Amino acid sequence: MSSKITRALPELVENGIITDEIAQNIKAYYATSEESSSNKLFTIFGILGATLVGLGIILIMAHNWDNFPKFIKLIIAFLPMIIGQAILGFSIFKEKSTAWKEAATVFLFFAVGACIALVSQVYHISGDLESFLLAWIVLCLPLLYVTKSKSAIVLHLIFITYFAFEAGYGRSTTIPHLYFILLLIAAPRYFQIIKTKKPSATASMLHWLFPLSLIISLPICIDHSEAIGLLMYVLLFCVFYNIGQLPYFKDKSLLQNGYRFLGSLGTTILLIILSFRYVWEHNFKNMFFYSLEFISCIILFIIASILVYRNYKNAKLQQFNPFDFVFLIFGIIFFIGIGSPIIATVLINLLLLVLGITAIRIGASKFHFGILNYGMLIVASLITCRFFDTNIPFELRGLLFILIGAGFFTANYIMFKKQKAKKLES
Repeated sequence: MSSKITRALPELVENGIITDEIAQNIKAYYATSEESSSNKLFTIFGILGATLVGLGIILIMAHNWDNFPKFIKLIIAFLPMIIGQAILGFSIFKEKSTAWKEAATVFLFFAVGACIALVSQVYHISGDLESFLLAWIVLCLPLLYVTKSKSAIVLHLIFITYFAFEAGYGRSTTIPHLYFILLLIAAPRYFQIIKTKKPSATASMLHWLFPLSLIISLPICIDHSEAIGLLMYVLLFCVFYNIGQLPYFKDKSLLQNGYRFLGSLGTTILLIILSFRYVWEHNFKNMFFYSLEFISCIILFIIASILVYRNYKNAKLQQFNPFDFVFLIFGIIFFIGIGSPIIATVLINLLLLVLGITAIRIGASKFHFGILNYGMLIVASLITCRFFDTNIPFELRGLLFILIGAGFFTANYIMFKKQKAKKLES
């Protein structure tokens, strides 16, 4: 598209539609845009190339490993790490392009892991996978801030999540809660990337990686009570949803706002699970309020309350959204469910119905097909789930499914007509 525009510029200048100065500015703009695009592409291929080179070296050495004497093995173990440090230092001091720094950072990151593994193998140092991952992550922590590399924080998040999964789910001797310390260490670098306020694919990726990492790793806080663990997850998803409502995410699309997407979807899925009476009767028998998971719930509740207060203070209570207050409503239902599972089940079903209707209303008012269908999907899921714990005749079930399908079609058709009419008016 840019080439077509630049080719048309001489004709536009000749016919007096634009001035020569404007034409030069347009050329300069597209030249800068193309250069930026090519630099990004070069960075991506540089990172990919560094990863493949590192893996290739490891495979070659692994194939001939048993034939080398010990001192050769040690040289081979440290050599990639030394080369990586040298290239990274060269790219920093010579102020090379971003592609140089990113590629060198990725190469050095994997070289450190290979060095630890090889030295452990040479000297037969015993240890488990969690200890290996922890040592690898800690040794690579300086890469987050020394190189200012975006690849470093992405790799850091992936590997600390893997560490939490291995250490937490397996309940090994390694302390899994070190995950949260490692996550907090990466937080300042995350905020630095956000504060640049420039459209960045890395920032959008981090808006998904941070919440996904917490979702995967949170079970390490569940020691005694699965019921309180469910409360903890509902609160976590509510925190994510309210983070996604902050002014920073106001102009972001859904793909750039992982917090809001995961928060809303996670809350809905958990509430649908809790809409079955069986869950309340069998999972809420033994609860320990003097536990790590309950302390985590209190912390998440406080964070969610602060976020809601800030969001509504900025918005000046322009529009009430029940999704913002699910954590408060569910907290009340949770304690009711301890004494009366039936009442809690009914209240959860009513809450889901309200959330579905709210999403439909918001989608209709904003002419947003995605939100409209999301709300209808919540209502449809709620009705479908009730088929499994009620004695409704099959004929009536089939009729309800037909009505749900007809409702989807009708709502989308009406929305389409209104949207088309609004475009014609404007």
